[in-house]
Amino acid sequence: MTERNSLAQEVGAALRDHGITAAITALIGGTIALLAAVSRRAFTNDAMLARLDRELLAERDRVDRQRSEDRKSDADRLERIETDIRAMRNLMFDAFQRGHSD
Repeated sequence: MTERNSLAQEVGAALRDHGITAAITALIGGTIALLAAVSRRAFTNDAMLARLDRELLAERDRVDRQRSEDRKSDADRLERIETDIRAMRNLMFDAFQRGHSD
């Protein structure tokens, strides 16, 4: 809103001081400046959104890699547990067999 007020004030001051030609020039210049500011903000927002998209993609990739590593770690741990259970079962079975044969 302050940009509009200052633009209107500039146009009014130019009209008072230099006439209609200067007022029109000030209006055109102010409009161009306003369009430049809006365009710059739009491009800045687009650049920010693109950067956020890249960061989000990188974070997703990192999380996917971490999940993959976690799944592999869990599978390795489960395999070790199953191996230990089989070994204990075999050990108990052998001990049971020896206990009955004596």
